[in-house]
Amino acid sequence: MTRSIRALAAASAVALASLGGALYLTHERTQADPTAYVDAGPGGLASLDLRDVLATHGGDQRMLDTAFRQVEKAYYKPLQAQTLLTGEQRELVAYLKKRGIASPAIPVLIATGDEDKDTAALNKALGTAQTLYGKRTSNVELTQAAIRGMLDSLGDPYTTYLSPKEIESLEESLKGGDFGGIGVYIVQDPRTKQVLCEPIEGTPADKAGMKTGDRIIAVDGHAVASLKLDEVENLIRGRIGSVVHVLVKSHATKSERTVSITRQQIYVPSVLAKREDGYEYIRLADFGQTSYDEVRKAVLDGKAHDVKGYILDLRNNGGGLLDAAVQISSLFIPTGTIVSTIDRAGDRDTKTATHESVGAAPLVILVNKFTASASEITAGAVQDYKVGTLIGTKTFGKGVVQSIYNTSDGGALKITTAKYVTPLGRDIQHKGIVPDVVVDQTVDAPMMIDTPRDLQLAAAKSYLRRIARR
Repeated sequence: MTRSIRALAAASAVALASLGGALYLTHERTQADPTAYVDAGPGGLASLDLRDVLATHGGDQRMLDTAFRQVEKAYYKPLQAQTLLTGEQRELVAYLKKRGIASPAIPVLIATGDEDKDTAALNKALGTAQTLYGKRTSNVELTQAAIRGMLDSLGDPYTTYLSPKEIESLEESLKGGDFGGIGVYIVQDPRTKQVLCEPIEGTPADKAGMKTGDRIIAVDGHAVASLKLDEVENLIRGRIGSVVHVLVKSHATKSERTVSITRQQIYVPSVLAKREDGYEYIRLADFGQTSYDEVRKAVLDGKAHDVKGYILDLRNNGGGLLDAAVQISSLFIPTGTIVSTIDRAGDRDTKTATHESVGAAPLVILVNKFTASASEITAGAVQDYKVGTLIGTKTFGKGVVQSIYNTSDGGALKITTAKYVTPLGRDIQHKGIVPDVVVDQTVDAPMMIDTPRDLQLAAAKSYLRRIARR
């Protein structure tokens, strides 16, 4: 299954990112020095504002310079300048070849170790590309290719350049996806590539009769079989008040039908909460700006109704904001360290519980191999303090933190700036977290979660029943 924030909600929330690179654990905010950064909360994305710089001649090259210096300064591992220079040159060549230029004359770059000379070499390659080929493409796209090549050369799937559209979509999702659409999550079956949907209760898609598990065949006459998920999302979304025609194949009857839906302003919550069998079930799609309030509300609602236990479902949750993970963990952990981040210099930043525990017990957290990043922070802290039981399968193993630095073209640098460890000092990068109770369940059926076939959810309820009998 594709993994992205807000449960891959296209047309309701943006399916722009996957575990491969858009699950942000911290955001940075500029101070007087445009390359300085401090830990900020979920209040907004980073601001590395070069608009004044770009108003002068050579702005594209200045943007490249700044990107080079930023990654050299902030990346969480030691790196070689030659790696970045080679990455820029190779990407410029590859980019130009894709645009029909057979043998682009981009010079091979040799790093000296002197930052000024190395940035001059980067500028030389970009300047050559712009001078020789700028009229056949654009200076902006060449600059973006140069930056992307530098970052991609590190071999870190989380360190990359995000286009203006991608960063806009990310911020929109982390804020809750408040925009025009029809209100439907979409996922892509990894085996068949079929696009399946799950309407959000009360939204236009739900009212129009779309059902969980329905397969989307076409949108306004455009077949989706060969499209990426974000392309399907773009077809579904549109001007508020306009009508979109979605051809779907029913999961239940296997029949096809066209559903006509009027687009409306859609707010996508990050939490689905309900009381079931005497337990409070809380399914969290991501760790966004509203997630803490939504989870807290659900937990308190469970307490008000004297539920027998709590199930926090973090399956397929690819992460989100560091502060949200700390806040949500603090609902279950009264005091102590929640997570510690460690940068390249070995400096440690420890996030502690916010003293907002509400005494939600007994607690089960459901996890699977797509539980990652901020989700693993919460799962790891709960497991270390033994305030809850993890059930499911081993988590993804994303134990690094990304920071966002906006660029003047409206895009952003996403750079891995630290690794993190759990309260007991566990480094989970590429290792994941093994749950206390392992329950295997196929992930090839995207709509299995919270259905009668959900073996892991059944195991959680069974565990809570056993706890109650003790």
